[in-house]
Amino acid sequence: MTSKQRAYLKGLAMTIDPILQIGKSSMTPEFTKAVAEALEARELIKIHVLQNCADDPREMADSLAERTHSQVVQVIGKKIVLYKEGKKEKKKIELPR
Repeated sequence: MTSKQRAYLKGLAMTIDPILQIGKSSMTPEFTKAVAEALEARELIKIHVLQNCADDPREMADSLAERTHSQVVQVIGKKIVLYKEGKKEKKKIELPR
């Protein structure tokens, strides 16, 4: 992903609300599955890490991206933004070249 594409996705992510939250149980297999399903449906998602979660948001973002075959767009404080390109027929976001 180029810096231009990342900047474009960051701009899109500013307008969306977090759809998932990571709590004290951290990353369970069920949570990872929910993230994968959300990425399939939306391509770009924002996740909020709650205060009671002791894990580092950056490490969790990298781990989630690896497990869901997506890319980390950004991690700011307790917010994680992930992107996974959709299949050709379902693609919603067109990245700049």
